[in-house]
Amino acid sequence: MSRAFLLVLDSVGIGGAPDAAQFGDEGANTLGHIAEACFSGRGDREGLRSGPLKLPVMETLGLGLAARNACGKLPAGMDANPGLKGCWASAIEVSKGKDTPSGHWEIAGVPVMAEWGYFPKTVPAFPPELTEQIILENDLPGILGNRHASGTQIIAELGEEHLRTGKPICYTSSDSVFQIAAHETRFGLEKLYALCESVFGLTAPMNIGRVIARPFTGEDAASFVRTGNRRDFSIRPPKPTLLERAEAAGRDVFAIGKIADIYAHQGPTRVFKATGNEALGEATLTAMDNLPDGGMVMTNFVDFDMLFGHRRDVAGYADALERFDRWLPSCLGKLKQDDLLVITADHGCDPTWQGTDHTREQVPVLLFGKGYEAASAGTRKTFADIGETVARHLGLDPGDAGEPVLPGESADSGAPRAAGG
Repeated sequence: MSRAFLLVLDSVGIGGAPDAAQFGDEGANTLGHIAEACFSGRGDREGLRSGPLKLPVMETLGLGLAARNACGKLPAGMDANPGLKGCWASAIEVSKGKDTPSGHWEIAGVPVMAEWGYFPKTVPAFPPELTEQIILENDLPGILGNRHASGTQIIAELGEEHLRTGKPICYTSSDSVFQIAAHETRFGLEKLYALCESVFGLTAPMNIGRVIARPFTGEDAASFVRTGNRRDFSIRPPKPTLLERAEAAGRDVFAIGKIADIYAHQGPTRVFKATGNEALGEATLTAMDNLPDGGMVMTNFVDFDMLFGHRRDVAGYADALERFDRWLPSCLGKLKQDDLLVITADHGCDPTWQGTDHTREQVPVLLFGKGYEAASAGTRKTFADIGETVARHLGLDPGDAGEPVLPGESADSGAPRAAGG
């Protein structure tokens, strides 16, 4: 029986979203701008990497061609004839947001058509009545932050005050999210989780997608570091996702990294926690060795987004892409005869763009496996086509959204192709 492996490269967008202007992102292109910077030398960093972006394995799976399809321009330094080995496409998001849950839920067949709740870019960002409820329900001396912020920056800024006062650091972003940072031992991990669960209950009526626990260690601003014990408290998808449908059919569903949290733990039959792309890759290989026939693995490679996209670190992002590409042959080598590998993304986070937020972009869809010949599958009208492709491969009943990419399919799906880049 067939197996499927779905790898989400968090934020590796390829530009060209037709509605990017509505999000203030017209012209954003995560992969394209990184490749351009590397080709010109602006992506060099001594001791880390230098020269044009080198992604030979993903190029043979169609990455450069998918990018050209999305934005009309091949990423700088990439080959128009890469010795193609896989079926490729670009995909357009139809969900209302450009957040992690929006992209992941749509990939799994449940587009988000209702508006998320967001906090305004004011100081304070949270409604006074919400803040008062949080303090009262959790017997807190108060909260710190209460604004839009980068997680690492606000911990460096307010971490020492947090240790002195016991007040948790609360902040948000342009995503539908409420984040709480606290010291893992001095405040306490379980206390932090309980606080987040309480806040999740208070923010759910506001349709805030996630409350995220951000534990850290260290004794001063110079030594504070976030740990791998992050936990996301997420709203449940409104309909059964691919993961739930597979679980209901009696299949094994292995969730790696933050996948289980994104889907509110609905569907996964086994969860692998890991911190950092290297550890996530190792966990994926372990899952491949242990996944029974008929099952699926879904991994989110978070570093692209969390460490490099949001921090606008072009060289670091390029290095992470190249490291993933060097790891990929070990993954390909574990595929069995009837397995399907899918590589995609959930949104963009262009490190050359203004601000620190996600960017509205198309994503690559790279398919490698039996029957998926070296060909184009055009422009997909929705990320949901990805989940339907996996469902069809596993022999699951069709979902409510999306159409599977059929083996050997080469015609465009009919969606408009965005110009420029």
